[in-house]
Amino acid sequence: MGGEVTSWDGMRITVAGLGVSGVSAARALAGLGARVTVVDGGDSETLRERAASLTDAEGIAVRLGDADTLPEGTELVVTSPGWKPTSPLFAAAAEAGVDVVGDVEIAWQLRGPDAAPWLAVTGTNGKTTTTRMLASILRAAGLRTAAVGNIGTPIVDVVLAEEPYDVLAVELSSYQLHWTPSLRAHSAAVLNLAPDHLDWHGSMEAYAADKGRIYEGNRIACVYNAADRATEDLVRAADVEEGCRAIGFTLGTPGPSQLGVVDGILVDRAFVEDRQKNAQELAEFADVNPPAPHNIANALAAAALARAFGVPATAVRDGLRAFTPDAHRIEHVADVDGVAYVDDSKATNTHAAQASLAAYGSIVWIAGGLAKGATFDELVAKSAERLKGVVLIGADRALIREALRRHAPEVPVVDLDRTDTGAMPEAVRRARRLAGAGDTVLLAPACASMDMFVNYNQRGDAFADAVRGLAAAGA
Repeated sequence: MGGEVTSWDGMRITVAGLGVSGVSAARALAGLGARVTVVDGGDSETLRERAASLTDAEGIAVRLGDADTLPEGTELVVTSPGWKPTSPLFAAAAEAGVDVVGDVEIAWQLRGPDAAPWLAVTGTNGKTTTTRMLASILRAAGLRTAAVGNIGTPIVDVVLAEEPYDVLAVELSSYQLHWTPSLRAHSAAVLNLAPDHLDWHGSMEAYAADKGRIYEGNRIACVYNAADRATEDLVRAADVEEGCRAIGFTLGTPGPSQLGVVDGILVDRAFVEDRQKNAQELAEFADVNPPAPHNIANALAAAALARAFGVPATAVRDGLRAFTPDAHRIEHVADVDGVAYVDDSKATNTHAAQASLAAYGSIVWIAGGLAKGATFDELVAKSAERLKGVVLIGADRALIREALRRHAPEVPVVDLDRTDTGAMPEAVRRARRLAGAGDTVLLAPACASMDMFVNYNQRGDAFADAVRGLAAAGA
């Protein structure tokens, strides 16, 4: 983008997408005097009702059923996050010399002179949990904050709120970062990097580059995962403000300028005096819910960003204790006959599933769905010794079955060739037959859900309902 807009009044702006973020951006820009047209390829009754509310009450033009043609006179395109860079609308914008930005970029430009700093979080997995942990820690420190960006209230609405915030915890997806050239966060973290959304970005290199945008212009701290060299490489490549520090987090003993773990205690050797010799205790494993290894890493990343903002150690502990994770993230559903049933339906890629599998010792694994181009050999090879049995569901289950045949041939596998509403209850029943006292039946699909379910939430709900049915039958 050629620079920040100095006046929105009279500017002709096309907003791509009539979803939550698109509506929010359209209203905000129209309120500033811009001449806004919203385009969307759909033409459902819901979209028509939404369009009517904009055109009738706020004078915003809406065009449904055509998401490819650039409205005449457009000076700027504001896109919703999911629209691919290859969309015909953006090709038309490029041909016309018109910039394309996202709603997060608009929010960044609409901030006032005394706007709340942004503490930003991205990564392949763990973004939402870490951002919500961070917000909980900031609230424990007495700060007015909100978890926004890829979650919660549209970020444009938050930056324009009448009551100001002290600081914002901002989750940013690779899609959002792609369209946000001006962002300059107070501090930012990349939690991890693994292949994901490559159909959108085109390559792993492009995906990583978009993630790395979060570090550009950071003022205080670039937080990276010491166990994931790719995240540190992004820090090294970033153009930051003079004096900005690289802060690592690790599940091992931390070195200077790192946060890590010592004897079940989360400790800080970055934001303390004489960090060569001293460490500050922040919290215990028991303060983190749940205390699975990858969630401890999330907590350390959240703590690093909070400490970069000057939050005291006691607030880190209190904020982690107060935090309740969202549903379908390594969520313990029930114990039935000595077997634990855990819902991690949010594990929609192999990287997330591997972290989930690493949290338990003896597992009956329920997996499968839409692979999104993923391969499963590394996941199965690293997890084979933990697997007592596997139940496969979904369209691409054969890919996982073949990986199991190559790397865990002795593990019993149940292959369910059905996609009706009874598939998940049957998967849970078959998993129960494979499990014994002390085992964990783990739904960590390593795949997207849309072959059988509306989303991962519905898939997790189906699993939880089936488990509760088991518990009720045994009562």
